[in-house]
Amino acid sequence: MNDLKKEIVKRVEEGRNWLRTNIVKIEDYKTDQELKKPQPPLVKKPMTNNVIELSLNFNDLEIDNDFLHVINSRESHRVYTQEKISLLELSYLLWCSQGVKEIRGKSYATLRTVPCGGARHEFECYMTIQNVEGLKDGLYHYLPMKHQIEFLKQIDNLKDFISDSLQGQRWADKANVVLYYSFVCYRAEWRYGIYAHRMVSCDAGHITQNVYLAATSIGLGGCAIGAVNGNLCDKYFDLDGEEEFIFYAMPVGTISEKDVDKEKDFYKFVEEEGL
Repeated sequence: MNDLKKEIVKRVEEGRNWLRTNIVKIEDYKTDQELKKPQPPLVKKPMTNNVIELSLNFNDLEIDNDFLHVINSRESHRVYTQEKISLLELSYLLWCSQGVKEIRGKSYATLRTVPCGGARHEFECYMTIQNVEGLKDGLYHYLPMKHQIEFLKQIDNLKDFISDSLQGQRWADKANVVLYYSFVCYRAEWRYGIYAHRMVSCDAGHITQNVYLAATSIGLGGCAIGAVNGNLCDKYFDLDGEEEFIFYAMPVGTISEKDVDKEKDFYKFVEEEGL
């Protein structure tokens, strides 16, 4: 056995010994909720005073109410025409994916338009916005309790930031809005403790699937992205990167049937490599 293998075996055994002596027996483990510790805030406070009201008058939108057609039409879109969308369309996307319908108890939980383990709703939604009527381009944050958005700041080279924040995926910089989801850790950990990561994985899918369906129902397209440069996003959205950090994103934009072939180009490698 060479020195490297010996070192690996040594470290594995050290790790096993640490686990044996430090891990609490599962039947003895209690979450902070079970320990009666105060729960964390349901949502993040506004970060600025630049608040913009959003309308819930969705009757003014042309919405495809054929649910099966929406389900069957849903697909990922990476080619955007860069036409403007309305503020009402943005409002609709946010409401359908994180809107607060009511509060359970005095302040125990929010009941929203998406399901969530324990109704913890451990995510915050930040955005890059461009080509949205009535809004200046820049960085924004959604305030779900009052269905508002707040303008955070303008930045130079917004398109470059979008691409860099999504690991160089240039197609995304043409989206009208990129939704960036942060994980506020203790909201989930308070209830689920060491198992919080299980619910987070499920809950992230709940949100983006609703974005997909909402976008499809009003003729927009999007594509959820796991390849996110978290450190860069945290820096630009002023997050600490530990108690709250960006981990997921979804660009949404205007689309055209004429771009079907361009969409197919993203999968050319399948034919070229005979996969």
